Amino acid sequence: MDTWKDWLKPELLWFIAGLAMLLLEFIVPGLIIFFFGVGAFVVALLCIFFDISINLQLLIFLVSSTLLLLILRRWLSTTFMGHVGFKMDTAENLDDWVGGRAVVIREIKPDLPGRVEFRGSQWDAAAGEEIPEGAAVEVTGKNNITLTVRRIG
Repeated sequence: MDTWKDWLKPELLWFIAGLAMLLLEFIVPGLIIFFFGVGAFVVALLCIFFDISINLQLLIFLVSSTLLLLILRRWLSTTFMGHVGFKMDTAENLDDWVGGRAVVIREIKPDLPGRVEFRGSQWDAAAGEEIPEGAAVEVTGKNNITLTVRRIG
């Protein structure tokens, strides 16, 4: 029966709870459960050195987890998940595209998109007519990453 007493030590229980929470963070991402796991490790560490009542253990767990969450979450999120410094406007101005000149680099057929070079990049292109490779075209519209074009001349 002494083996059960060894396994029921508060520092070991808090350590196992903290480890379980850290592993759970891999399954349920969001970088929130992680801080509760660290809070459990803090309590486990304190239980090794001090004889703490269960009420105080729970209070330390809640306070340390919440403080770590509030103080470090934003910083760790940008560190691990990256920081987006520039976001494209989803409501792009279509006037920036329409009327632009491009060159066909892969033949365009009415039922099969081709490719054009526009502003130094290659784009999928669709047209209502057959346009051979090397022809100059004008952009008449844009649908996601496909330009709608018509032959010039």
